[in-house]
Amino acid sequence: MTWTPDEETLASFRHLALQNAIEYEGKAAPGSVIGRLMGTRSDLRPHGKIISPLIAKAVADANAMAAEQGVAALQAILELEAPHLLEKREKKERREGLPELKNATKGKVVLRFAPNPNGPLSFGHARGIVINGKYAEEWDGELILRFDDTDTVVKPPLPVAYNQIPEEAEWLLGFKPHRIVIASDQIPHYYEHAEMMLQRDFGYVCQCSGEAFKEFRVSKTECPCRVNSVEVNMELWNKMLDGTFVPGDAVVRVKTAMDLKNPALRDWPALRIQNTAEHPHPRSEIGSKYRVWPLLDFQSAVEDHLQGVTHIIRGKDLMDSTRKQTLLYAHFGWTYPETMYWGRVKVHEWGGFSTSQMRRDIEAGLFTGWDDLRLPTLTGLRNRGITAEALRNFWIELGVTQKDISVPLSTLYSHNTKSIDDDAPRLSFVRNPKKLELVGEHQDSIEVDVHPNHPQLGARTFGLTSNAVWVEQEDAEKKEIRLKGFANVEVTGDQATVGSIDRIDRRSIVHWLSESNAIEGTLLLAEDGEIIRLEGKIEKHDYPIGTMLQIERIGYAKVVDASTLVFTHS
Repeated sequence: MTWTPDEETLASFRHLALQNAIEYEGKAAPGSVIGRLMGTRSDLRPHGKIISPLIAKAVADANAMAAEQGVAALQAILELEAPHLLEKREKKERREGLPELKNATKGKVVLRFAPNPNGPLSFGHARGIVINGKYAEEWDGELILRFDDTDTVVKPPLPVAYNQIPEEAEWLLGFKPHRIVIASDQIPHYYEHAEMMLQRDFGYVCQCSGEAFKEFRVSKTECPCRVNSVEVNMELWNKMLDGTFVPGDAVVRVKTAMDLKNPALRDWPALRIQNTAEHPHPRSEIGSKYRVWPLLDFQSAVEDHLQGVTHIIRGKDLMDSTRKQTLLYAHFGWTYPETMYWGRVKVHEWGGFSTSQMRRDIEAGLFTGWDDLRLPTLTGLRNRGITAEALRNFWIELGVTQKDISVPLSTLYSHNTKSIDDDAPRLSFVRNPKKLELVGEHQDSIEVDVHPNHPQLGARTFGLTSNAVWVEQEDAEKKEIRLKGFANVEVTGDQATVGSIDRIDRRSIVHWLSESNAIEGTLLLAEDGEIIRLEGKIEKHDYPIGTMLQIERIGYAKVVDASTLVFTHS
């Protein structure tokens, strides 16, 4: 018979969800509520599959109520229905900045950021650079940029990435990585450690097929190759190196135990043969020089030891990598680095973008390149006007937590606004422009501040001797408008009759351009997977390419040239 929660239990779900939403300012998390519930109600643990969706609904309802009515409304409910929950737990204070780095010594911390150079860096990569770079700064340590480029088949490296990634990392960090390591240059070291494994008998050459070994792994049975003598293993290893064996004939495995609870850890593969005749390494100095290549868990583990890495910060999806590498370190007698994990971060508006997929789409002509405004690459974001400071602050604010987080793009934009607003000159761009003839007396010109908060930056002069202004068609359809900083006008057809210079009523304030300081212009927007060109009238200016501006009533934009702007965000 299926278990069903009674009314009292359902009420407890709701109350815990409200409590969590109060503590986290309307952002309750189902996992946190379930953990708290199971910690106090052991009788509910067998019913987790039934409880989880009920908790998720209670959390969603609590968050929605907080958004609509405020956290105070949640507190009022708990005060009435479950006051003990308000007394029991005080609101947690959120730690500013990143968590403490465990077992760290000033001046001796070594961290690494290790991308696959199958393309330039993306928004997701920025997390690894920023977090590791920040810790390196705080602890007077080193940050290694390591290219994990030992896969020439599934994720072949992109030659331009070797130069572009260090430049992007420096732009984002504000300093150059202290060391750059290229894994494909380190193959002799990996061979040396593979041979050490074989000679010390904690590694072996396995000739079983992938399917056959899978059966051994599932049945917790040792494969016949595991008992090879050191001499036999070295003979087979040399056949892997000299071309006797072809891809699929043999792999080097790390001896662990075939009865380990986690199947992924059972005699995991360390090195395999790649067909570099058909898939040469794109670096010309490597090409088809090597036939045997390390798999990532082995390569990364050995390289971390060689480079003296003290701390590894990685995604929680790589916990199995840590477990594998810890077993390997134990064989070699090394001490494994301190390790921290973070959960996934999903940006609502982007969905999923992988470097491999972006590369395929670019090669298929769906995007113009890695700097396409529609892509969440660092070059694409930079071209749109997202600053390195905004990206750094975004990732540091999210911190290092194993919770999966979903955030709107507006969170990044908020950081970007703080980064650019104080230095962004104001400029007018009139979309769908309509020309109005000024009727009545008015001054020959007016001056408007370049930046409302910084009068020392001077003023923009709008000449009015031509008696004509440009406004947006939508604004021209209103009978009464106020031309910002100028005058109230009454609109009739193509004419605007000038009234009060002072603002004396609550009519709409609109941006505008005088005929003498307007030229044809274009505003580019990346929206819904398309590049949209908005044509209109743009205010004459002489700002350098790359200058960040605030467009009146529209948002922030970046200068492409005198007549073209790229929209950043509102």
